[in-house]
Amino acid sequence: MEHIVFLTGRLAQPQLERVLDGIADPPFTWEVREIGLQVAALMTADLIRRRVAAPVDAQRILVPGRCRGELEPLAEHYGIPVQRGPEELKDLPRFFNRAAKPVDLSATGPRIFAEIIDAPRLSLEDIAERALAFVRQGADVIDIGCLPATPFPHLEDVVRMLKGEGLEVSVDSTDPDELLRAGRAGADYLLSLNLDTLWIADEVKSTPVLIPRTPQDEASLFTAVETLSARGRAFLADPILDPIPFGFTASIVRYHALRQRFPTAPILMGVGNLTELTEADTSGINALLFGIAAELDVAAVLTTQVSRHARRAIKEADWARRIMTAAAREKTPPKNLSSALCTVHARDPFPDTPQEIAATAAQVRDPNFRVQVAHDGLHVYNRDGLRHGTGAFELWPRLGLEGDAAHAFYMGVELAHAELAWRLGKRYVQDQPLDWGCAVERAEDDLASWCAPGSTRP
Repeated sequence: MEHIVFLTGRLAQPQLERVLDGIADPPFTWEVREIGLQVAALMTADLIRRRVAAPVDAQRILVPGRCRGELEPLAEHYGIPVQRGPEELKDLPRFFNRAAKPVDLSATGPRIFAEIIDAPRLSLEDIAERALAFVRQGADVIDIGCLPATPFPHLEDVVRMLKGEGLEVSVDSTDPDELLRAGRAGADYLLSLNLDTLWIADEVKSTPVLIPRTPQDEASLFTAVETLSARGRAFLADPILDPIPFGFTASIVRYHALRQRFPTAPILMGVGNLTELTEADTSGINALLFGIAAELDVAAVLTTQVSRHARRAIKEADWARRIMTAAAREKTPPKNLSSALCTVHARDPFPDTPQEIAATAAQVRDPNFRVQVAHDGLHVYNRDGLRHGTGAFELWPRLGLEGDAAHAFYMGVELAHAELAWRLGKRYVQDQPLDWGCAVERAEDDLASWCAPGSTRP
């Protein structure tokens, strides 16, 4: 059986031992070594090399998740793997479950068509800039949205320009003339043809997206699918997803009926009617719709990000398709695969109990403030005692920082972050930004780089 040595600091040692004791039937034996520092998060690779003598009688060394420095040289020094654990001790059981079977999110599932809805009113430069941004966010195909009764003299130039950039292009219009122009210019896909405009597919090489004459006219869509299938012609079929409360449930039933009727037909689902027209966090809406798409084996999804609340829709769609594809492949609920779509809440926001925080606080002998969040609110402590409250304005006057502007500013920011995390149910870690999933761009923290230990005092 593998033997693992866990390195930690004085304050975290009792809690680490309790967590390891609580792992049922662990596939390893373990040993905890406190290496002579108070706070485990301040551990560095250089400090480990100085304080932990070689050789180490184990098959692996696990260091705190926020340990700074290159670990490969340490592994060479000790002759065994040296690995970072999770950032929070309470996540160790889940860490070992995941370590045993890593989750592969590389399979993307449905292709993402990202629509530029007002293309006739944009310059070539603006369209190119928007298209390349969409690709960076996860789009596979750039959809050029035409507008009714709006001239689009540069349509062909747009298609050729984007094709010249190496992008796949679709054009969305209700005007047969615009669809013909787009197809002749080299568009890869045309949205959308119904039974009455199916002749356009005979005029150009573009792959048509088929829709019913009206959303309720399933028969016309079935006939169009059968017609192009008989010709051996590639297509995508879209029964049209209606918004709430204008037939959303019925439209989901239509998608299911299409899949039942044509088990292998490639389906496209447009999700903008839900993400744009529902005033709710789009990450959850995308999660649900891509879950349906995974069950129906949908080939492509058309999305937009026009409304301000939907400004991350493409990136969310990219995460949602990866997560739901993995869930379908592994035959497991889409849980514990990625927290990218948990933009507002955390699955396990409060890893520490008030009693555990109090026990840690009782060991502190220095003036630096520590801030932790439990289910009952905010806990702030240093050598002068533990303060508890539910808001920054409640706690700040009890810190005695009126004459220390720099320290007061720092603690004000941290207490505000902590209060926000407590009220929303998010994980709070002192000196770290809150995790908003894929809703906020966040630079990767390079733990291999050296970082000077910080202090809550100037």
